[in-house]
Amino acid sequence: MATTVGRNIAAPLLFLNLVMYAIVLGFASWCLNRYINGQTYYPSLGGNGATGFFLSFAILAGVVGIASKFSGGNHIRAWRNDSLAAASSSALVAWAITALAFGLACKEINIGGHRGWRLRVLEAFIIILAFTQLLYVLLLHAGQFSSKYGPG
Repeated sequence: MATTVGRNIAAPLLFLNLVMYAIVLGFASWCLNRYINGQTYYPSLGGNGATGFFLSFAILAGVVGIASKFSGGNHIRAWRNDSLAAASSSALVAWAITALAFGLACKEINIGGHRGWRLRVLEAFIIILAFTQLLYVLLLHAGQFSSKYGPG
């Protein structure tokens, strides 16, 4: 049982992050479409000067995060050291881009102004994903140091 602790924790976290990245991709795509069309006064969009940058990085974080979860799913299935390297490196890149989107979400909240509910939901999901993805990255990297958490 002790050899599967990391696998039992990583699998649900991987699925949770995959679903959250898919939601982020959907909301960010919708908001960016409205933003490009010039409908910033659409009741459920709004925005400020940081909105365009935030939406671009949110879409990038969503796409890279989903691709990272496919690599992570392969690692959960195989549970070997070679798949651990690929999963942890792609998860680290996804977290870095999510952290950039997190910073822009904080800036957008700090600037203020009218932001619709879809934009606020997207900000909340990015903020939550920054921490859950960091937890996932730390769990994968713990597998490199201890056989209790990784393939060892």
